[in-house]
Amino acid sequence: MIEFLIPLALAIALAWPLGRYLAAVIRGGAAPGDRVFAWIERPLYRVLGVDPARGMGWKAYALAFLASNAILLALATLLFMTQAWLPLNPNGAPNMRWDLALHTAMSFLTNTNQQHYSGQAQLSHLAQMAGIVGLQVVTPMMGLALVAATLRGLFGGRANPQDMARREDGSPATPAKPADRIDIGNYWADVIRPTVRVMLPLCLLWSLLLTAQGVPSTLAGGPEATPVDASAGMASQKIPLGPVAAMVAAKQLGSNGGGWYGPNSAVPLENPTPLSNLLEMLAIVLLPMAVVFMVSAFTGRRRFTALVFGSMLLMSLLSAGAATWTEAHGPASGASALMEGKEVRLGVDASAAWAALTTQVNNGSVNMMHDSAAPLTGLVAMANMLVNAIWGGIGCGLQQFLVYLLLAVFVAGLMTGRTPELFGRKIEAPEVKLLAVLVLLQPVALLGMTAATLAMPSLAGTSNPGFHGVSQVFYEYASAFANNGSGFEGLGDASAWWNLSTTALLALGRYPALVIPLAIAALLAAKRVAPESVGTLRIETPTFALTLVAIVVILTLLQFMPVLVLGPVAEHLALATSGSIR
Repeated sequence: MIEFLIPLALAIALAWPLGRYLAAVIRGGAAPGDRVFAWIERPLYRVLGVDPARGMGWKAYALAFLASNAILLALATLLFMTQAWLPLNPNGAPNMRWDLALHTAMSFLTNTNQQHYSGQAQLSHLAQMAGIVGLQVVTPMMGLALVAATLRGLFGGRANPQDMARREDGSPATPAKPADRIDIGNYWADVIRPTVRVMLPLCLLWSLLLTAQGVPSTLAGGPEATPVDASAGMASQKIPLGPVAAMVAAKQLGSNGGGWYGPNSAVPLENPTPLSNLLEMLAIVLLPMAVVFMVSAFTGRRRFTALVFGSMLLMSLLSAGAATWTEAHGPASGASALMEGKEVRLGVDASAAWAALTTQVNNGSVNMMHDSAAPLTGLVAMANMLVNAIWGGIGCGLQQFLVYLLLAVFVAGLMTGRTPELFGRKIEAPEVKLLAVLVLLQPVALLGMTAATLAMPSLAGTSNPGFHGVSQVFYEYASAFANNGSGFEGLGDASAWWNLSTTALLALGRYPALVIPLAIAALLAAKRVAPESVGTLRIETPTFALTLVAIVVILTLLQFMPVLVLGPVAEHLALATSGSIR
């Protein structure tokens, strides 16, 4: 657990001040660094033709989000399909097939970075820098913008001069308005300000730190090397290089994942030293945690922030402890067997810690092959992605947590005989129906696609016909829907079926999970605030936090217990029966 606790402690220490700065940036108005950043932002607003001070209703906000994503999807797909004819292609990467280009564009657009290609061989430097890294920088800020707008809705909109600020009692009350007239901010400002003021400076800093550790940062194609055993038929081997440090910085800080190289951060060129490993693990969780701390300064409710942070931290520690223990007691007949699929420079503990953290966050980068993890370690990773709100991605993790929070308020209110309400606003039939859509969408999409794929073995591409094959298929779809991006790489996923089916799940896992909570928040914001009384359900307590965590676990386990039993649990029991479990 030391491998996990050190970056977690560093992230907490750095995320608190970063979260306060992030809140100042998102709130708008005067903020630190205005003299430096305003001259970059103003031309962008002029090019887009938008007024950053003009507020939007939730429908206009959601439409701007979806329209910007549609444009970026078309541009990125076109870039990947024509990269062979464009400059900055020293390694001669060919054009992508349309289905692979579409999947790659959707994967990085949805902040997932699920890769059905090998980056060093199938992407040009231009495609990596403009298509991949460009999306890695901007799409996390889109998720952050949506959660900022949702928080504004939950706390009454941007109606008063103090913007979002509220005292602990929730006052002042705001008058009721139609839901589509609640001012929840300006989408373009909410994306551009944190991109320019937070994401890009952090990426620059991490790029320099990783370059100092030996991560390549060059536009050259790479040298030719002579293999040790040249008599085996390979006279020389090209070592692909490129501006790798910038991508690694963006992929980790933006909870993106992916990698310049196919094996990801298990490759020494992406992750050369113990310090680079620490820097990358710290970057994975830094901004998602800062978003949690942002809530306090953004809304003025410290107890609510404590509820969110405490619940996420509890789930994080339980997950990391389980992954570390299961990997150490996994299928092995000796110490050497534990190292199968793991980078020898890092070892079992660092690999298990990374696997836990990268699936707690919507990151998906790996420093080992998850397909080689112990069956129950794979189960922990799947559970993390199914919950999708332990830390989650930047913005989308907190957005998913708010969904669980609303469900917990509704269930707890029914159980205790109190009116389900959040911050003085009643949760009624329209909100519950929208929550039901999100609750049912995940199992219907994941279990339906898993069953359809397993029913057609010629399409599945599994490398194992047994229980592990079930895990491979389910993990791929869970990773796509959770916008995580990691995978069981024994799966042959570079086919038209996998490209198109996972593209559908990438979109289903991203857009409803961001837009529907925004609609719910707008509906709640349109209601009058009821004063607190002895009958009010108090959510900012340890008891409610435990109730919320229990509801998260029950929803995750009960909905997916059959496939988890048929996959990783059955595989573990089969290995135990054969005597392979130490």
